[in-house]
Formats: sequence, C-alpha cells, structure tokens
Amino acid sequence: MQSFTLQSFRAALAATSLLTAAGLPGTGSFSLTRPAVAAGANGPEGCPGDNGGLTLAPGFCATVFADNIGHARHLVVARNGVVYVNTWSGRYYHNEPPPPGGFLVALQDTKGDGRADMVVRFGETPETGGAGGTGIGIYNGGLFAEINDRIVRYALPATGIAPSGKPEIIVSDLPLSGDHPMHPFIISEKGDLLVDLGSATNACQIANRMTHSPGHMPCTELETRGGIWRYDANKTGQHFSPKERFATGLRNGEGFAYDFSGRLFATQHGRDQLSENWPELYQPEQGANEPAEELVALERGSDYGWPECYFDYTQQKLVLAPEYRGDGGKIIGICAQKQAPVASFPAHWAPNDLLIYKGEQFPVAYRGSAFIAFHGSWNRAPFPQEGYDVVVQPLADGHPSGPFVPFADGFSGPDKTPGGAMYRPTGLAAGPDGALYIADDVRGRIWRVVFQGDATAKIEAAPAAPSGSKPAASSELPPEGIHPEAGAQEVAALPTPAGATPQEVALGAHIFRGEVAGGTCAGCHGTNGEGSPLGPSLRSAKWLWGDGSLASITQIIDTGVSNPKQYRGVMPPKGGAELSQSDVKAVAAYVWAISHPASH
Repeated sequence: MQSFTLQSFRAALAATSLLTAAGLPGTGSFSLTRPAVAAGANGPEGCPGDNGGLTLAPGFCATVFADNIGHARHLVVARNGVVYVNTWSGRYYHNEPPPPGGFLVALQDTKGDGRADMVVRFGETPETGGAGGTGIGIYNGGLFAEINDRIVRYALPATGIAPSGKPEIIVSDLPLSGDHPMHPFIISEKGDLLVDLGSATNACQIANRMTHSPGHMPCTELETRGGIWRYDANKTGQHFSPKERFATGLRNGEGFAYDFSGRLFATQHGRDQLSENWPELYQPEQGANEPAEELVALERGSDYGWPECYFDYTQQKLVLAPEYRGDGGKIIGICAQKQAPVASFPAHWAPNDLLIYKGEQFPVAYRGSAFIAFHGSWNRAPFPQEGYDVVVQPLADGHPSGPFVPFADGFSGPDKTPGGAMYRPTGLAAGPDGALYIADDVRGRIWRVVFQGDATAKIEAAPAAPSGSKPAASSELPPEGIHPEAGAQEVAALPTPAGATPQEVALGAHIFRGEVAGGTCAGCHGTNGEGSPLGPSLRSAKWLWGDGSLASITQIIDTGVSNPKQYRGVMPPKGGAELSQSDVKAVAAYVWAISHPASH
C-alpha cells in the first residue's frame, strides 16, 4: 500500500501549495484550511448563477440539472447524453411516499443549457411492490438497475428516452436484511457483474452495536454478506448464492470504478461505534476519528479485513477490532494477512460513490483521478459531523500521487447533520462530453459540473462553504433570519415533567446535543430531536417503545434499543456515552419535554 502518513500528508500539501492541514486525525475534528467564499457571493467569473449553491474548485461551474426527483442514489449517462437515475424508498427515508411514477428516472437536456427539460419516470412503483434501489449501469445496449432484491435489464430505447418494454431479471434473491440492504454494482467490458452485498451488522457482534458484545467466531455472516459477488451480465435468471463470492471483508463497498489500465477500485465504509461500544479502550475523540474510510484495489479472492480488522487512520495500518480481542489499536494479529487500502480518508464520512475521471473536458491533471462522493457522517457526536462533500484523490499507476483535495462543498447547508442537511451527495457519473453529474438523496437534486478555466490548471481545493449559507431551495429561511439564541429560548419555554426540575431539562438539552457529558443522541435523533433517517422524531406523541412517561423514557435510555422498529439506528445503553444516572434522568426529562408541545 502507498499511503500518506501524517508527516508526508502535511509535506505533500505544502509542496503542492494545494492547501494546508489545519487539523489532525484524533483531535476531534478533521479540517482543511481553504479559501473562504463570502456568504451570498456569486459564482466564479464565467459561471451562470450561483453554481446551484455549491462551492467548487477554481474554474469549475455547476448548474442544477434536475430537482425534486426523489431520493436519488446512483446514476449513469448514456452515449446520447440521457441521464438515468435510480431512486430509493423505505426506512432509509422515513418511509416517505416517493414521487408518482416509477423509481427510475430518465433526464435529458434538449436545449443545451445544462438543465434537463425532459423528465420521464419508469419502472416499478410502490403499487407494483417496488421500493427502488441504488445500483444502475449501462452495458451492451441495456440499462441495468437494482430494484428490491433483483438486478434487472431494460433494453435502451431506439426512440425517446425511457425504455418501454418489461425488464429481464438478471439476478434475484439478493439479501435485503440488516444495516446495508442496498446493492450497488459495476459491469466490466467483458460483462462481469460485480455486486456489493454490504454487511447486515456493524461488526458481526452477537448483539449488533451493543456495548461489550463480542464478535461471532467465525463470522458466518461473511458467507452471504460483507463482500463482492460476481455474476454474468449476459445471462438471465441467475440467483444469489454464497458460491459467487468474488472478494470478502468489505463492510459496505458502495462505489466502484475501473481506471485506464483496467484496475478495479471500490470504496469501503469503515465500521462505527468504537468508543460507544468499548469506552474503556477508546476515548470519544478516537470514536469520532477512527477508523478510516477506504479506497481499495479490488481483486478476486482478496480479504479486506472486516469484521476482525479495521484501518486505523492515525497509525495508517490495519489493527485488530475489539470484538475480536483487539486492545484499542495496538494488536495487529491476523490483520497482517488482510489487504490494506490504497488510500484512506477521515472516519465516518461515508463514501457512497466513486468515479475515476476519463473525460477530456476537465484539465489533464484530473484525468485518472478518483472522485468520491461522501454522504456525510452521523456518528461523530458529540463532535461536529463531517463529510457531506465530493473530493478528488489524485492517482498514478494505481496509487495516490498526492493528498485528496475537496472538489465540491456546500451540499449540507448550515446544518451538517443527517436530519438537517439540505443535500447529501450520493452518486457520481460522467457524460460523453466529460461533464460530471452529482446526485443528492435528500431532495433529489442533480448537479452538472463543467470546467471553464485554463486547460493547464492543476488540481486545486474548492473554497470552504460559507458559514451559515446553504444551497438555494424552494423553502428558504425567513428574511429576518433565525435568532441565534432560539435554542436557549425554546428550552426555557419547555414544560417540566413531574419529578424533574427545569434545570434538569436544560441540562438534558445540552447532553442531548453533545455539548456536555459526551452525549450522542443528536447523531440519530437530530440536533433538536426532530429525527433523521437513523432515528425517529422525539417531538411527537407517537412512541415506538414504551408509553412516553418519564420512567419509560429513562428505562429505554438506560437499556438501549438492540432491535429498532422502522428505523435502522441501533442504540447502545445510554447511547454509548458514559452518562451518570443523573445525566440519564436529565436527558429523559428533556425528551419528555420536547414531546409535549401541547403543554407549551
């Protein structure tokens, strides 16, 4: 593996004058000093509008190609410029009803203004039992798409932009249970259909995501999950089975890409909850900053280490996981036999897609580089959430040739949390003209990015998104803004449950938001308890567990939730934080208070 240690990372940044490292892994926050853009500034010279609210590397411009198309996941562009998008539904998105029509979307710009004026939905619908999916690709005249437990093939249309015939089933019976039910895929020039089957659990624990639960020995989950499976894109009627496993030890590899030499790369989401599940081995800062997200060279028969190992971002090596007798990052053990990544990235950023740029529209410096869409973290609490951007990782001969650089930022807006982010990048594709398309799965926005600067330009960092700004949307903040002390005012106005005090409610609010005592509640339930894709809103009278009384809420916080209903976030006892009983009582009082709006 070629990697950048902390020292070489800083030296490379200084030598290339790209950007300066301002934060170090393990300090509770990873940050890069970048040029700032003033709030409200127009896009760069030559760019129309405001780049769809994004800040981009110098010389790049963006338009909003499409908007409000549903929870867009991956996308692909046909030779005629038609963009095809797969969208998803279900518990990842609060079970919200999708837009009318099929889960697949065809988009075309017939006017040449960078915006799709033709939008056609097709494929399965909720009425036909569909729930959408993530994976999508084009091969040999066919459009391949994931839908539920299947990957199907439509014939690309000779006229129009959307297929009209029924699809053929290429492979079915793919696993849908557990933490990672999506099935991203890539198809090689020969027709190898490589499908990611993400793990059903966080670390193959006996009790998933629960404090001090050891790992299964052996981890039989690896027989059907946590790896890449290979099928034949030219054959129909295939069925999932363990025997088609191509590579193992990948917890969740959502992005795939081939380089110019035919090398195959994939991203890997690192595991969660080191400090929450093993507080005696890891400090909260370590839980926020470990382990790394990964870019791996995907090879048949390789084992990338999950669940026994994780890649330590600070030490830049694979180490033994605590569920498998690891000691907090010192013991290597069996991990010496596993395949390390070719590049690593800050913890919990969630690399949801990968594109190795092969077009000619961008400067030569970008050709062969890896673009990675980071969906954004949820479990860095009590530290700030991070990611929510697109970076570019320069590559040469299959290895990093420099540090990764922020390429596009500003997706989340001012609230960089899973429940509050306005947009979250989740898909990448390049058009035949070299334009880059970026998909968002919150509001269903697609951006089209092109280069309008000096063709000899080097790779440069995008300016940091302006503080307090956000991409334009149909529902803006009121002109008068939001009072900076609105949160404090709200807490003061909250009711107090019998048996608690206003001071406990106020303390509970601070713990809930991670401001004191290392509270982690906001990571799943949102900064103010409004809910997120991981955990339900706590601001209603609807309770998935218990009866909503102070005693019931206290008990649930104490014991945790090992088998969540409707949502996917497992809650360890006390949220994995080392809360005292008085802390637990305070959090329970705050949760009770925000769930009783009628008493305000």
